[in-house]
Amino acid sequence: MESGPAIFAGVVFALFGGALLVWTGVRVRHREPVAHGVSPIASATLAGTAGVVALGLAAYCLTRL
Repeated sequence: MESGPAIFAGVVFALFGGALLVWTGVRVRHREPVAHGVSPIASATLAGTAGVVALGLAAYCLTRL
């Protein structure tokens, strides 16, 4: 019974992490700010790190089935 929530959480983390990485990549490639009022390098690094962490959490959730 616990595999349902793990699958749901894993899919949510995967979708969020993937979308965040794609969005950050597009913003950086077009030389647009990732966050207003923050250093472009710092904001892109933080957003990229958050995306990778979310994908790592997705992998953790999906391997615990």
